[in-house]
Amino acid sequence: IRRMSEPSWEKTIPVVPMGKPRMTRRDKWAKRPCVLRYHEFRDTIKAHCKDFPESAVRVDWTAWLPMPKSWSQKKKDELSGQLHRAKPDRDNIDKAILDSLLKDDSMVALGYLEKRWDDGKGARIDIKAWKTT
Repeated sequence: IRRMSEPSWEKTIPVVPMGKPRMTRRDKWAKRPCVLRYHEFRDTIKAHCKDFPESAVRVDWTAWLPMPKSWSQKKKDELSGQLHRAKPDRDNIDKAILDSLLKDDSMVALGYLEKRWDDGKGARIDIKAWKTT
């Protein structure tokens, strides 16, 4: 693999990041709200990333999560753009993103994952990908 300096693909998706929920067989016929939200999330990512490279070996993403409305403006200002250290878990967001982008995500060997509080530009996911030569 050659040195990966510049991503071969990048995109910003205007969606509220969420983790992949634990699903059961029952979810095929008893549609829980969290599963319905996940399917909507996945469809949004797929719609924005039709040109995603199937041969991606590295996928980096930054999830910008919204702040609770109950927080004071002072607290929102303090945490704007800072690291997000609450749920959803980073690995569950990663599963949701990779399952949305790729049929076989086992090909992805590298990735830098980051969760941050909204910096004023809205909830979104910034994705970058590098593919093999």
